[in-house]
Amino acid sequence: MDMLWSGWGDPAEAAPLPAPVTGLLRDLLGVEPGAPAPAGPDELSVPASPLTAAARRALADAVGEEAYVRTDAEARIRHTRGKSTPDLLRIRGGDLTDLPAAVVLPDGHEEVLAVLRACAAHGLALVPFGGGTSVVGGLAPEHRGRVRPFVALDLRRMNRLLDLDPVSRTATLQPGLRGPRAEELLAAHGFTLGHFPQSYEWATLGGFAAARSSGQASAGYGRFDEMVLALTPATPEGTLEAGRAPRSAAGPDLRQLVLGSEGAFGVITSVTVRLRPLPEVRRYEGWRFASFDAGAAALRRLAQDGPRPTVLRLSDETETLIGLAQPDAIGASLEQRSAGCQAVAGYDGTAEDVAHRAERAAAVLRECGGTPLGEEPGRRWAHGRYSAPYLRDALLDVGAFAETLETAAFWSRIPALYAAVRDALTGKLTEAGTPPLVMCHISHVYENGASLYFTVVSAQGEDPVAHWAPAKRAANEAILAAGGTISHHHGVGTDHRDAYVREAGPLGIGALRAVKQRLDPAGLLNPGVLLPLDPPRA
Repeated sequence: MDMLWSGWGDPAEAAPLPAPVTGLLRDLLGVEPGAPAPAGPDELSVPASPLTAAARRALADAVGEEAYVRTDAEARIRHTRGKSTPDLLRIRGGDLTDLPAAVVLPDGHEEVLAVLRACAAHGLALVPFGGGTSVVGGLAPEHRGRVRPFVALDLRRMNRLLDLDPVSRTATLQPGLRGPRAEELLAAHGFTLGHFPQSYEWATLGGFAAARSSGQASAGYGRFDEMVLALTPATPEGTLEAGRAPRSAAGPDLRQLVLGSEGAFGVITSVTVRLRPLPEVRRYEGWRFASFDAGAAALRRLAQDGPRPTVLRLSDETETLIGLAQPDAIGASLEQRSAGCQAVAGYDGTAEDVAHRAERAAAVLRECGGTPLGEEPGRRWAHGRYSAPYLRDALLDVGAFAETLETAAFWSRIPALYAAVRDALTGKLTEAGTPPLVMCHISHVYENGASLYFTVVSAQGEDPVAHWAPAKRAANEAILAAGGTISHHHGVGTDHRDAYVREAGPLGIGALRAVKQRLDPAGLLNPGVLLPLDPPRA
């Protein structure tokens, strides 16, 4: 099944906002319901594909059948951009400026190499397309006057479990596998990957690797890049093999050139990951802290000294009050909300291990001022953990603007980073006449630091895309100035690229340009994503 073209996920799962939320948006933010309904795909004016007959024949030869080269309007629309709020607002408004010339569906590594050769021969750029869930402009190549048609390389047919080694606890999987299907295949052998990002239901294994994804259970299972033992990308210059042992001192780790490269260096055609046994028990608990600072200090204690839960996250006062700490509770009366900040601690493992770790962690959380709320808040969070993107679509439908951004920093910098980003967003959007509601949670913890995940809601204004751009730039500036990274798990794309250039520095970007030149000398792969098209001026 395809994702909703003008929003998130399965259309059957979408639900309108509860009336109390619509009233709250009107009273707090001046949101005026009545946003125009998105046009249907058959109502959009879709230009004819610029793909030449010769190029189409070459692509069809590469993938074996004409049916796997699609140039129909619906297929091209569904592969236009990703799922950020500006992406959705543009497509809902009929802006098709990033429309691919064709959608090509290969079935394996050799077919991907053949497609790359065909693209090189016919002057086509190529954008790898997994689940289409990018929220940072990672699926919209840039041209800057060099107009070049591009094809979207949809990897959905590459959806197999290639190998499973129960002795080593590893599996090799193709990149087009969606998260739920991968877990289903592994569970049949008694294993789990343990990677459950908010995009889990739609994102793919290749996308997880290409964007350095981090799942909600990262405290226990680690980030996706920590799970990857080997991967194989197809590049315009041939095949790169990266990783052949669990650890190696044989030079720099080539896996790190591919992890996070967002399709700019090659198309990941297989990934080998480490596995964990399926847990006997999954248990989630809610906790309350008097303030965000107090809750953050408690999370730091667990992250540094243990015992570390599998899931560990903390909502600030505003997010707790509004109800995003429990997405399926949105719309409940504010009088029913508790003051302070809500945390969720979750545990995977054997029944004995879970009981032991939960008991020890509870002692630490109590010592840090936490009040136990029992398992119901944790269960409600787990039940609604994938619903936030649907909520975003419902907000857009009633005329609200809703977007997210995230960063990470060392523990000592978290308070200043938190304040700086909140102030930047509030200041810029208020200046634009659309004062926002800014919410935040700690979504991932490490021994040395944590990730901050911000949600911003405001009125849309006359031009919602234009009104968001200065606020996004201000937030990026605040992140860099406060010592944060420009992205913890959403990736770089085009939205973060200029800030990433500053974060990495001219020498670092120069080194990556050299890699790009060696692997993709004609610049076919995802032009303008991750790295600027033109070298920065001295």
